[in-house]
Amino acid sequence: MTPRGERQADFAYQAVYRYMISLINEVSTDARVKLPSLRQLAGRLNVSISTIQYAYSLLEKEGRVYSVAKSGYYAWPMSTNPLAWAGGDLLDRLYAAARGPGMLVLSGDEPALLGNLDGTLLRLERELVRQYPLHLQPWSQACGVWELRAALAARYTSSPTRCWHADDVYVGADLRGVLAILIEVLGLRGTTVIVESPCDWLILRLLQDAGVRVIELPWTPDGQMDLATLDQLLRNEPVHLVLLSSAVSLPSGVALTAQSCVGVAQLLDRHGCWLLENDTFGELGFKTSQTTLREGVDPERLMVFSTFEKILGSEAPYGYLLSRRMSSELQRQFLLRSFRLSSIRQRAIARLYQSGRIDQHLRALRQQLHERSLLVGESLQQHLGGQVTYRMPAAGATFWLGASRPVDMRQVFQRMLSRQVVVAPGELFSLSGLHHQHIRVSHTFDGLHDLDLALVALSETLHQAQISQ
Repeated sequence: MTPRGERQADFAYQAVYRYMISLINEVSTDARVKLPSLRQLAGRLNVSISTIQYAYSLLEKEGRVYSVAKSGYYAWPMSTNPLAWAGGDLLDRLYAAARGPGMLVLSGDEPALLGNLDGTLLRLERELVRQYPLHLQPWSQACGVWELRAALAARYTSSPTRCWHADDVYVGADLRGVLAILIEVLGLRGTTVIVESPCDWLILRLLQDAGVRVIELPWTPDGQMDLATLDQLLRNEPVHLVLLSSAVSLPSGVALTAQSCVGVAQLLDRHGCWLLENDTFGELGFKTSQTTLREGVDPERLMVFSTFEKILGSEAPYGYLLSRRMSSELQRQFLLRSFRLSSIRQRAIARLYQSGRIDQHLRALRQQLHERSLLVGESLQQHLGGQVTYRMPAAGATFWLGASRPVDMRQVFQRMLSRQVVVAPGELFSLSGLHHQHIRVSHTFDGLHDLDLALVALSETLHQAQISQ
């Protein structure tokens, strides 16, 4: 039997997380409130600083808190009045609404909610604690433990020329931190970057905050990469790099064709341009074999980033990066960040890859996501009919809906809040308002009955918004 003290340590972050939720829920003001520091909470709750930091990272990912450099963590202002969310930044309003009591959040994209490996990870950790006692664990491994870096390198190696080594892999506390390092190392401030559109709002906001000039490349109406426009942009603009998804573009759910992959690779090679590949959903495509961009591009002008979270769940929030170049500067930046990552948890994740358990999990998760997408597609057709257009997603956990007739999706967003439903306006996924008549809905939460009720409300709200225009 596992000693009581060891079991308590395994789940210490969960107790800290619950404590922090209670602390945040006590915040009743609309002004921002500074939360206790890592050291203060570690002393108050008698746990390690890394445990506190992990709990904070979960809360930050959920939009409950945010960090300010050299200042600490703050709780998002919380208003119980939906009318108070009418102004201000759209993303801030979305986060604030998602924290509201009794809200049905229909805007996330969390595939692991349908199946995660939390229990398996914790069991592996208990086994590893006996093999790696605390006094034998290194104080810090700035770029991640060797076992995990080697497992990822092997995972991405496909041939003798397209191979990766452990030294090419860098693991950070979360995807946001890894992307912030990339912006510094690649010197993106003030440069021009091409991104596919729609694009994840985390990526867009980080580039925007860094003063990057973002050129959005929309998909064609038939769901293809617009190679002619990409070629024109590469010819006429001082493009520093191109940021594209590896296989499936989220949130739109469009899958890259083999022809598009070859075309993009040829253009990048012709213009000597770097590719920054987003592999966040690369292994969640519903097709068993999916062509990836990285297989055709010059590996010397390629960087790949991803996260374990979409596949494994919130127990594995780490982000990671693969790059053959700029190793000295990358190591320096990761060291300066001083990520305090659990070496035991990283080794547990490595074991999942080494044992093949991750592949079994992925097969089951992809099947669940695909089955759920078919059910949601039927619900969309039943409740929204000709009000929206959509394409069945090729991966992930969301549908990208376009209004059949002109409609103000911000108005739809606001009216849905009054009905206790949170949706994501498409405008969030573009800096230039390319998708203001779109909306994203998720199908990963429990209870399809709740989804039907939400879609009925969405249908009525779309109708009201169209009439008012």
